[in-house]
Amino acid sequence: MDGKVALITGAARGQGRSHALRLAEEGADIIAVDVCDQLGSVRYPMGRPEDLAETAKLVEELDRRVVTRQADVRDTAALNAAVADGLSEFGHIDVVLANAGIWSQTSTWSMDDAMWDEMIGTNLTGVWKTVRAALPSMIERGAGGSLILTSSTAGMVGFGGMAHYTAAKHGVVGIMRALVQEVSQYDIRVNTVHPTNVDTDMIQNQPMYELFLPDATPEERTKENYAQAFGSMHALQQPWIEARDVSNAIVFLASDDARFITGQQLKIDLGFTEKTG
Repeated sequence: MDGKVALITGAARGQGRSHALRLAEEGADIIAVDVCDQLGSVRYPMGRPEDLAETAKLVEELDRRVVTRQADVRDTAALNAAVADGLSEFGHIDVVLANAGIWSQTSTWSMDDAMWDEMIGTNLTGVWKTVRAALPSMIERGAGGSLILTSSTAGMVGFGGMAHYTAAKHGVVGIMRALVQEVSQYDIRVNTVHPTNVDTDMIQNQPMYELFLPDATPEERTKENYAQAFGSMHALQQPWIEARDVSNAIVFLASDDARFITGQQLKIDLGFTEKTG
């Protein structure tokens, strides 16, 4: 990844921070974008400006350069400004990692418009807007590149109580497939990654515990009991993966080692989709 520049959304913490650090370890400079604010339909605490600053500090400690910008992926002007600032600093973008995402849950019939709109806006429209902001410069430069879109196991199977999340993550695959038809002529590759449960704040929170331990008392809704419920979902008997497990896949797809890989749905799922298949 020496000499390459990666644009990463949702970079303040969790998977986004992990991806930024893993790519930086391999020599990439980073454009790190995050909303750094709380969205109304999200019940767990989201990243803050100080989290994005910490990501930048950790990248710099790896002796790589980083540009950080607070931007909502639903906001076209803010995303375009972040990309412009990154291009001003680094001159080009080689890798786009549309990673920003949120999670919430309720039944389809009790979901209000705001919850649906925030989910689709962030997890689906935000992916499109991120790619749209970066692609013109990549096409004009003519040096190819890699677009990696974060989907989920919910982009391959259905999950009750998460119609909006499932729809968004399936939609990300649709964006990938359309882009393969549009940008392959420019030697730009497009793939999706499909993690199972990743040990980050997005799944380690009480609303998620309530979903998977509905009959448990509040005292019983612990990480340990949650782990037992999650472990039964997978072929490999682990409750979740680490963010770095996804990051390792990201590095491969971003690198020249994957130069002929495009249009793929890479599962990092402990065998979940095969077990449920």
